[in-house]
Amino acid sequence: MVARRHSGGALGAAAFFLLALACTAEDELVTPTPCYDFQSASFFGGGNLNVQFLLFTARNPKCGQLINGNTTNGLSIPNFNATVGTKIVIHGFRVLGTKPSWIDGLTDALLRVADVNVVVVDWLSGSTAQYNSAVENMTSLGLQLTAFIRRLLALGAPESSIHLIGASLGAHVGGLVGHFFGGKLGRITGLDPASYKFTKASTEERLDPGDALFVEAIHTDSDNFGIRIPVGHIDYYINGGKDQPGCPSPRNFYKYLICDHMRAVSIYISSLESSCPLVGFPCSSYKNFTAGDCLNCSSDLIQTCPRIGIMERGGVPVGELSGQTQVYLMTRNTAPYCVFHSVVDFQLNNPRSTSTIIEVSFMGEDSRSAIQIKIPKNSHNGRGVIPHEVPLCQIQTVVLNFVVRSQLISLWRSKDTKEVIEGRFCTEQLSAKARGKMFCLSQNLSMTENIPVIHNLYTTCQ
Repeated sequence: MVARRHSGGALGAAAFFLLALACTAEDELVTPTPCYDFQSASFFGGGNLNVQFLLFTARNPKCGQLINGNTTNGLSIPNFNATVGTKIVIHGFRVLGTKPSWIDGLTDALLRVADVNVVVVDWLSGSTAQYNSAVENMTSLGLQLTAFIRRLLALGAPESSIHLIGASLGAHVGGLVGHFFGGKLGRITGLDPASYKFTKASTEERLDPGDALFVEAIHTDSDNFGIRIPVGHIDYYINGGKDQPGCPSPRNFYKYLICDHMRAVSIYISSLESSCPLVGFPCSSYKNFTAGDCLNCSSDLIQTCPRIGIMERGGVPVGELSGQTQVYLMTRNTAPYCVFHSVVDFQLNNPRSTSTIIEVSFMGEDSRSAIQIKIPKNSHNGRGVIPHEVPLCQIQTVVLNFVVRSQLISLWRSKDTKEVIEGRFCTEQLSAKARGKMFCLSQNLSMTENIPVIHNLYTTCQ
């Protein structure tokens, strides 16, 4: 554009200046990058992978930028920042070939909590309809993803900055890619890694601790679609790794079928969106954890309790990941899934010749939780772990009930013939810190069978 000469003194000079600014703005105008989404995949589409890599950053959080040889020149990738971390999200098997409903939520959550590049891997065409075909396509996908990551490394991204997040079958794809890099990538997170074809597979064929500097897995469906065996440095077994609370009944068959399996994804997203921590406690089994046998944040391999989320190495100090550690935690039915855990302990003054069942209920302003603890016959002490939605210091009352299983017999007994026990109740909230001193009710309790006893619970907030 050429500016026309204008007479008129100051007015003409001002007009010329404004016109020059307009010309500059026009010259610097950049054509917007088109936005891309997942491709559609045919149920009978065959095994053609047709992989897409979609980049999301703080500059384009809602607009997927397609990265392949057709959209970028040479090594340059617009919007990619090699100085920050890169999260690569890999979905798993897709029965109907549709985009996973959780992809957008996870992408948004990752971008909100950190300054990172988020790359979403779309391999719908190779993961639809037939599970066995999807498994066979993993090697080809792994090679393509490996070549893509090498391109990022060539731009200056360190290997340690690469974090693969794979759901179900995608977790093992992440393991395969990590294996190709000799375990030098920074981190792999497996969201309920798939079980079928992988439970008895070699470590070269599935996710394992050697695939990255830090490997973690969240298990929520280990009795069905999810793998049962530990596959990471840290393995979180949510509610024991199966039968998640809040999942629908078998009447809603599809949601019932996938609810436990997909809960790992929901929990991971919740860990990013909520400040309430999801802390796992090291233990040999879920049964031992709920029985109150594992109350310290330590094991033979680590000396702290790891936390689900994007904290470096789950919050475990560097140098404490020499092996594999299984950790356990409970959750509530819906997001945010985090709960607090407290050990409850009852000590009988006099042991009984039969086992003793005591129901313990915590009552808050808007919450209630309950468990039963068992004191073995001829023993003084019984304990368990109770989940609760508010901190222990916000629990207002505790309700204790000496339960006699045969309610009918108990009803027919006269008040004078009902059995009475005496003992002491104590509790302590578990945390990632070292255990403190338990809080105990100031007086011994006398409880008559099947008659609840209510006590105020005044504990201090830590």
